[in-house]
Amino acid sequence: MKIAMIGQKGIATGDSKTGGVERHVREVSRRLALIGHDVFVYARAKYDSQKPDEFEGVHLIFLPTIYLKNIEAILHTFFCVIHTLFCNYDIIHFHGVGPATLAWIPQLFSRKSTVIVTFHSQDRFHKKWGFIARMYLWFGEWASVKFSDYCIAVSHEIQVFCRDHYKQEVIYIPNGADIKAVEGYHELLKFGIRPKEYFLNVGRIVPQKGLHFLISAFKRLNTKKHLVFVGAPSFSQGYYTKLRELAKGDGRIHFVGFQDGIALEQLYVNAYAYVHPSEYEGLPLVILEAMSYGLMPIVSNIAPNLEAIHGIGLTFTTADVDDLRQQLEYADKHPQVVADQSCEARTIIDTYFNWDTITDHIEAVYITARH
Repeated sequence: MKIAMIGQKGIATGDSKTGGVERHVREVSRRLALIGHDVFVYARAKYDSQKPDEFEGVHLIFLPTIYLKNIEAILHTFFCVIHTLFCNYDIIHFHGVGPATLAWIPQLFSRKSTVIVTFHSQDRFHKKWGFIARMYLWFGEWASVKFSDYCIAVSHEIQVFCRDHYKQEVIYIPNGADIKAVEGYHELLKFGIRPKEYFLNVGRIVPQKGLHFLISAFKRLNTKKHLVFVGAPSFSQGYYTKLRELAKGDGRIHFVGFQDGIALEQLYVNAYAYVHPSEYEGLPLVILEAMSYGLMPIVSNIAPNLEAIHGIGLTFTTADVDDLRQQLEYADKHPQVVADQSCEARTIIDTYFNWDTITDHIEAVYITARH
């Protein structure tokens, strides 16, 4: 089949500064290409300095946009959708509720194509958006279900939400991760940290990730361990500045910026535990990736986080700084518990969140849709 992927920033190649949706598209697309499908991923040039024509058998199409917060994604999606009308795709797969608002265009003008939407998260809850943007994203949730031939939800919570609010069944297919085997720790030296002596958080530095709660809780923790943030701001420089100010005076807290390749791998595999204090998520791929490296998760008790950890690790009440501090303290003082849970984390990933199985399920949706 000839398949188009729309809505993501790119495919998370090399130095591309992207997030969970892009990693999802990368892992699924390259596996679909490997089993013989002709896969085209639409991308934005800003997020990939190399701009290759192909990545592991996947074709990349870079189209322009205007890089302003409120219009970047939807304008790029519009150009992509218009481009698809001349490409005779079998499947046009939208990723995210914002891009899904334009899924009606191929439904109307490219009737030979099947339209799939993956509902990754309820983006209207993200604090970076104003009132009008949130209303548009709310419309996008409706559009994900109503403008698609098939809608995929990455979490049971989203699946139930669609059933309850839009009276329509959607298909549950989660995010995934690969079991990682990484050795060495030489990359840690440039950050001034040592193996198993730091808690880790990875991801975009944006308000809904709750990083201010984590800094506040950690500063109250009596420990020699460090706290490492890996990631860069995304239209949130003011929030990043606020976090740096909040962390000032505590030499245990490190902001190491965007990392990839061996540096990111060694930061993961040598961490003591992974902490994820977010307030809103779809199904957080970064938690799955941390678990795939054998890290015990410490997460806020929102439903998507609980779904990801499958009963292991530690949880705390969302936005409760004191509860988070208590869980960090428990982890710090019980290394054997952390070690045992870290081993269990890999088993959960291999059992429930295997990318090969996830890709098979998505391919099955495509096949069903075309018959």
